[in-house]
Amino acid sequence: MSSCSRVALVTGANKGIGFAIARELCRQFSGDVVLTARDEARGRAAVQQLQAEGLSPRFHQLDIDDLQSIRALRDFLPREYGGLNVLVNNAGIAFKRADPTPFHIQAEVTLKTNFFGTRDVCTELLPLIKPQGRVVNVSSMVSLGALRSCSPELQQKFRSETITEEELVALMNKFVEDTKNGVHQKEGWPNTAYGVSKIGVTVLSRIYARNLSTQRGGDKILLNACCPGWVRTDMAGPRATKSPEEGAETPVYLALLPSDADGPHGQFVTEKRVERW
Repeated sequence: MSSCSRVALVTGANKGIGFAIARELCRQFSGDVVLTARDEARGRAAVQQLQAEGLSPRFHQLDIDDLQSIRALRDFLPREYGGLNVLVNNAGIAFKRADPTPFHIQAEVTLKTNFFGTRDVCTELLPLIKPQGRVVNVSSMVSLGALRSCSPELQQKFRSETITEEELVALMNKFVEDTKNGVHQKEGWPNTAYGVSKIGVTVLSRIYARNLSTQRGGDKILLNACCPGWVRTDMAGPRATKSPEEGAETPVYLALLPSDADGPHGQFVTEKRVERW
């Protein structure tokens, strides 16, 4: 590979929405598509499935809970491509409603992957994003519902235009602590670990977009959070209203915003429309 060639990367792409995003990028993106998965065998099987459809993704192992795994990917991209053009942070987890795991453990595990794992990927890979690059963080409308269920004080903090990454991290850690101490509702938190983790992803996206505008304003990098919708996946179940292909539409739209586009940037997007946060 030459360092001039373009590359798009999708996390958590061996199934569901991530797989559908990787497939669509293979069809539409001018450059290589790297499909990543935590489990190497499942990731390679997904690549073979797309190859059988006449597409040609590459595979790289990535466990977003493992800093060494993230850094191995970080080292691979400049070596092969001189950086990264498109990053889609799709990897995430959710406990089923009926899961008997105690809520404080669900909170810790869910935030570890969905918020802290996504943050670690961004910390390592955002410096590699080339001018006119695109970053898409897959969040959820559940984040908006969870935000509205927060206390007015928390809502104000999460909607702030000046909240810092450190302040957001402290709030996410506080939620986990409050669930351990059995006081999260008294402290103004909603009763959804997944929802709070995705508030984190949406607000983190707003912070990163703001930082990019300040530090690399001339590079025209666009970074957004989005909701793919209620999609039939292992996570959301068979009764969901959208197919994975339909769920991929908004993330792919944001990943392929034209090079001269000025926006959206730092927004929460659903059905290809900016949603008020």
